[in-house]
Amino acid sequence: MNELTVGTRVDHPRYGEGIVSKNNLTAYEIFFERGGKIEITKRNTDLTVVKANEEIEPRKGITLKELEEVVVYILDKYQGMLPQIELGDKWKGGMFEMKPANQNLKPKEMPIETFFHKIVMVRDRLRVLEQNINSHPALSDEQKVNLQQYITRIYGSLTSFNVLFAEKDDYFVGMKS
Repeated sequence: MNELTVGTRVDHPRYGEGIVSKNNLTAYEIFFERGGKIEITKRNTDLTVVKANEEIEPRKGITLKELEEVVVYILDKYQGMLPQIELGDKWKGGMFEMKPANQNLKPKEMPIETFFHKIVMVRDRLRVLEQNINSHPALSDEQKVNLQQYITRIYGSLTSFNVLFAEKDDYFVGMKS
């Protein structure tokens, strides 16, 4: 779909007909009959153009908020392009084994690299969650602090896995005394 200009009439399966009121860098602000003012990302494929507005909008400079939206959009699209985290040498090629107490059940094995990757992904997703909390416009500062404390406790619960990391800089860190 081509770039929509302000004034373009669109249709959405859930919100009905609407009119584009703002064209930001990564999203459209649209006033819908059934949904009111809603921001929809430009990646959304649910919009159908009913009547295009042919006027070309003059583009002014970029605002700090628009720049922030672009960075968040890119990080979301490319999963943050996170740095490579290394497994400690002593664990490379090893196996992670879980043995149930019940002898009738089979133990579960997986390469330690696979287990380590899952731990690193949990940490990376917690970091994205932290960023989303910190930049969320509807949360008060008090709510952000309360949610951050939960995340810090989660990091603390994961410190047992620090033995797997090659570098101390990559360790989980919980509450510092």
